[in-house]
Amino acid sequence: MSQSPSSPPRRSASGFSPGSILVAVDRAIARFEGWVLAYGVLLMALNTVANVVARRLGQSFYFTEELNQFLMVLITFVGIGYAARRARHIRMSAVYDELGHGAKKAMTIVIALITAVFMLGLAYYSLVYVIDVADRGRVTPALQIPLYVTYVWLPVGFLISGIQYLLAIYRNLTEPEIYLSFEEQEGYEDVDQAPQAL
Repeated sequence: MSQSPSSPPRRSASGFSPGSILVAVDRAIARFEGWVLAYGVLLMALNTVANVVARRLGQSFYFTEELNQFLMVLITFVGIGYAARRARHIRMSAVYDELGHGAKKAMTIVIALITAVFMLGLAYYSLVYVIDVADRGRVTPALQIPLYVTYVWLPVGFLISGIQYLLAIYRNLTEPEIYLSFEEQEGYEDVDQAPQAL
């Protein structure tokens, strides 16, 4: 019997379950991603609309382009983790679809492991880059904020994505079904057929 991500994980006699900790970590990351993505997109839209209105009144905001660039980096890299959580990444499945259940599960685990290592490696190298930018003391031209504040979202996004792939590996090792992410089970969404023209 499998458990859904929202159901409480099985506990040992001591009451401790590694799955319960992972579910708590996953939920905390989900709340963070949801907040950052929702408010990031909202702030970018408000900033753009306010600048258009201000421009029509004769004076545009000097910081709009810079703020939107910052928000685009934020949304893009936090969005990497969100895409991994929802299993919305691009999959090439021609060979995969022809495999049996065991081979599919093994392939899913290997792919998630390689991707997790790659994402965590990118998190490390992007953190090194952010530290280098911070050491140089550069600031943005319009807002005069440290430039590393813009780039700090690169290692955060890569780290979140790496964690999501590690959670997917855990789910696949502990459940009989195949999970593309910690929450999303393998399968294709049913697409409604368009009504036939007469």
